Amino acid sequence: MADVSRRTFLGAAALTSGWVAGDPVAWAEPGNRPAPGRGAVHEQIVADARMVWRKVPTGWDNAPFLGNGFLGVQVYRGPEPNVLRFMLSHSLVQDQRAHWEAAVGLSRLPIGYLTLTLPGAVTAVDWTLDLWNAELRGTVATAQGSLRFEALVHNESGVLMVSTTGDAGWGFTPMPSHTTRTIRIPPDYVGNPAPKIGRNHVEQPLIAGGGYSTAWQERQFGTRKILTAAVHYGHPNSTGLAEALAKVRIPPSVATHRAWWNSYYTRSLISVPDKWVQRFYWIQLYKMASATRRNAPVVTEWGPWFPDGGGSWTAVWWNLNVQVSYPLVNGSNHPELDAVTETFRRYHENLELSVPPDYRDGKTYALAHPGDRTLRSGGPKLGAQIPGNATVGRPGTSTKTDQTGNLIWAMHGVWQSYQHTRQRWVLQDVLFPILTKALNFYLHFLTEGNDGKLHLPLTRSPEIHDAEDCTYDLSLIRWAAGILPQIAQELRVNPDPRWRDVATRLTPYHENEQGVMIGKDVPLTESHRHFSHMLWMHPLREKTWDNPADRDIIRRTFEHWSSMRSAWAGYSYPAASSMYSMMGQPEQALSYLRHLLDGNIIGIAQLMPNTMYKEGTNLAIESPLTAAQSVLDMLIDSDPGVVKVFPALPWQDASIDGLRTMGAFEVGASRRAGRTEWITVRSHAGAPLSLRHGISGELDVRDEHGRRLPWRETSPGIAEIRLRRGETAVVTPRGSRPDPRPRDVPAVTNAPRWGMS
Repeated sequence: MADVSRRTFLGAAALTSGWVAGDPVAWAEPGNRPAPGRGAVHEQIVADARMVWRKVPTGWDNAPFLGNGFLGVQVYRGPEPNVLRFMLSHSLVQDQRAHWEAAVGLSRLPIGYLTLTLPGAVTAVDWTLDLWNAELRGTVATAQGSLRFEALVHNESGVLMVSTTGDAGWGFTPMPSHTTRTIRIPPDYVGNPAPKIGRNHVEQPLIAGGGYSTAWQERQFGTRKILTAAVHYGHPNSTGLAEALAKVRIPPSVATHRAWWNSYYTRSLISVPDKWVQRFYWIQLYKMASATRRNAPVVTEWGPWFPDGGGSWTAVWWNLNVQVSYPLVNGSNHPELDAVTETFRRYHENLELSVPPDYRDGKTYALAHPGDRTLRSGGPKLGAQIPGNATVGRPGTSTKTDQTGNLIWAMHGVWQSYQHTRQRWVLQDVLFPILTKALNFYLHFLTEGNDGKLHLPLTRSPEIHDAEDCTYDLSLIRWAAGILPQIAQELRVNPDPRWRDVATRLTPYHENEQGVMIGKDVPLTESHRHFSHMLWMHPLREKTWDNPADRDIIRRTFEHWSSMRSAWAGYSYPAASSMYSMMGQPEQALSYLRHLLDGNIIGIAQLMPNTMYKEGTNLAIESPLTAAQSVLDMLIDSDPGVVKVFPALPWQDASIDGLRTMGAFEVGASRRAGRTEWITVRSHAGAPLSLRHGISGELDVRDEHGRRLPWRETSPGIAEIRLRRGETAVVTPRGSRPDPRPRDVPAVTNAPRWGMS
């Protein structure tokens, strides 16, 4: 490995890291603090959300975590009392043997962990995960002294940087390069070859070609040491060793890393009096940006963090998990994190592999799961009656699965992304062509019954029962058939006449006295963690609480589902919370959200003190992320026709800023002592705006310069305001002139910090 002279390293550090010549190892205290105003209040709120550790973390489920969408790192004490592990994971690192199902043949693969060996057993820690700068820092006390360290995963380069002061030594332990899945392992499966260990690097080759490499380098400056470490994936022609070695030679700029994260947090703001909830929300924004980016893989069940014990969730789960993880990026105004839309743009041709072979006509798509980051589902599952690739099967036959709706549900997420940004390429290049082919899959199987309606043969409602006219599938078909003509009109192309026929003649949902059933002759008779038979309510909103005619069926169906909670999982509670918000019941919405956040054991599941979530021994990322979306649902809501401010607010005070809504509006607002003081709405697309404002009495509607804007009241509490692209409306009670800037609202009670305090 090529060495770098001390003088070269010092000069590079001074130029690229913000370190000063003569003191090259100083991991300076964060500088460039924003002036008082917008940036200052964001920093104050995010700093308050910092996580702390006063107890020694011992595994992924209680450890601090770092990441940049690719490299993921967790820090905790290993089994040895004097060793800290820096577990390295990477979201690109996967196997490439597509003749086996994705969770095995395209499985994510473990990498290994750096070890920091201390002279004595760890007796205490004092760590802070600084969200504002995405840095972990603190001290480790041992029986023979103490060590101070700072660590980050550099935002742009993906290099782990660790600064240490004290007596300790680094090592690296590679993990076996084979799937950790234990379900349906083929009898001829073998792991990848043993690693090739070199000086300060490890190569882990793949049987399918290429591989991945880990490299690290440490430099000492007086009493300080700086470690840089990187992982690079090189399939199919390289193990990535040269790239990994190059990354660790010169430390990247700490200043640019901090600048990205500081800017990231100022894109939006929420503040509520319940600081346990507020801090949790900001931690999820940190987690989301650590786990995913537009140009990074879509999140697997573990995000980028591979648990050291592994597990069976080694791929991408498309039957709910991805779909409920990503809505958060829309409302929080972070389209730069939308890996879902970009994944479908890049890899949509692989969707044909999920279609049964005799229906691959070039016009039909589906999405089997689990899959890999390129939308491949791999080869057949053991015992499956499907030749070739693993597919979603054929409705009405023994090959049916509960995966037929995966793709349309995923496209609903892409549609939501489009509605929040109004970027035409999303509509034209991704949503319209893929949704058309996804609906075509169902058109192969819909048949006309004696009643003149279109019916669906036997499919499976996810995770529960087989049914004809399965509500889960019907709701997705109805949404797709209804939205495609609207998209065609917007793109000025001719609609397929079959869409309107399906929308008109698709059979209604089967109901009983308890509401909508799972399907024909199949009522819900047991607890069910999945809300698959209620997609028409949430998130598709085919029926809404705003329509009085829909309220009875919504209420009966929801109350029946929520009355049986013994089989619920973590994500069931945020789903129920969001549904209560939709129904305008804030206290119930908060109660269900807090049930998860307060660490209650939910069957075999629980939210952990570091906000990670586990079911049994498995890490799952979706439940805390969808819980953050439930917080947003209390504060802001929108449909293509209306923006609703504070629709289900359980607190007297709240402040929001920069939240995105459908129509590509950016919304800020303040509520104090139960009264909304002001609302600002900035239009990014010039779309029509109907605002449910919640302000009592007469209104003033002005632009940001104080000039009156045209508006009219279309119904009680609804203001229609004309805004061109780039214009902002400031809505206030008549005669008031409040200060329309975000604030951190006072806490109502003391709340502990997340972490292990």
